[in-house]
Amino acid sequence: MQKFERAGIDFVMLEDSTALTDIYGGSFESELKWTPRAPKHDPMALASRLAYETDKIGIVVTASTSFYPPFLLTRLLSTLDHLSRGRMGWNIVTSTGDRAAQNFGMDRLPTHDARYEVAEEFVDVANKLWGSWDPDAASALAPGVESYVDHTKVRTVDHKGKHFQVRGPLNTLPSPQGKPVICQAGASESGIELASRVADLVVSAPKGRAAMRAYREKIRTRAAEFGRDPDDVKVLYMVTPILGETEDDARRRAERYYEPTDAAIARRLIMLSGDIDFSQFDVDQPIPNDLHTEASTSILENLRTWAAGRTIRETVAAERTESLRLVGTPESVADEMESVIDDVGGDGFLFFGGGGGVLNRRYVDDVCDGLMPELRRRGVAGTGYRGTNLREHLAGAR
Repeated sequence: MQKFERAGIDFVMLEDSTALTDIYGGSFESELKWTPRAPKHDPMALASRLAYETDKIGIVVTASTSFYPPFLLTRLLSTLDHLSRGRMGWNIVTSTGDRAAQNFGMDRLPTHDARYEVAEEFVDVANKLWGSWDPDAASALAPGVESYVDHTKVRTVDHKGKHFQVRGPLNTLPSPQGKPVICQAGASESGIELASRVADLVVSAPKGRAAMRAYREKIRTRAAEFGRDPDDVKVLYMVTPILGETEDDARRRAERYYEPTDAAIARRLIMLSGDIDFSQFDVDQPIPNDLHTEASTSILENLRTWAAGRTIRETVAAERTESLRLVGTPESVADEMESVIDDVGGDGFLFFGGGGGVLNRRYVDDVCDGLMPELRRRGVAGTGYRGTNLREHLAGAR
């Protein structure tokens, strides 16, 4: 984490899941053998420790609107924002898979669109709670001042909606940023709607330059329709740069990374098995046409697009969680990244995993000591953190 900060990385995102699933193969065996999502500890507690060990880098935690009550999550994020001195962000998810629901007293999750309807109201409640204190409601005690907090600058929110009833106000001091930075990975139509309306950061993985450009234009158009300045919505593209000392070295590493081994296929299919057991299908046959999911509809749709004329094995090998393949030396990869932003627009990239999906030390060194200095030399990445908190830093010119 300290190495990321020294390299000038804007923020780290801590993803999360809340179930040890047995959908794939009907048992925990594959999940625990290949460890795509488990074991996993709570990102909220980890964020507190990371904030203690660093000074400037942002920390974005994942939390589900399907399982947290709005007051509890809003209060928790506000507390973390204080502990990090204004460096927290919230990655909004609605959760997928009924196994997660069964850990919270439900038999199954609501439908995809119903979950996003809840998320829309959830964020409205959160924003009301973060706004329930005026920024200057609290001040240090001074001679003649009888109260630490001016009670006239604190108010209830009295929210009564379809899914939530929350009186408020928060009982925490105002967040150092006003509210944590809000991030959303909107891919489905419901997700794009939510991201365009409320998100400060949008993480995306449209495949190829044309799709990247179209996605960003859709987000910016929707944001403007909601009365927002489109420039206030930062669109990031997910990539996994594969770096080498030479082009040949990078290509050899990429061949290992993208090789459709049984382990790689299993990890990807486990991740896809939100409510479909992909172990029941022959990986050397096409994906059945009659599949339906309420877990992650956009992932299945993208998979179908890539599956045309391919077996499951070939599809999984070709369809990765990234917008484009970046393979080469730090110099050539920086060339491509710079060219992409000039061509399609956007505000940057989210580096995703590495080394077979594992964020290992070698991969961190490649990015922090190889790629980031090259991006800084070109002026593509900044040379320092701007402002006093994550929101100000992201808003500043790099």
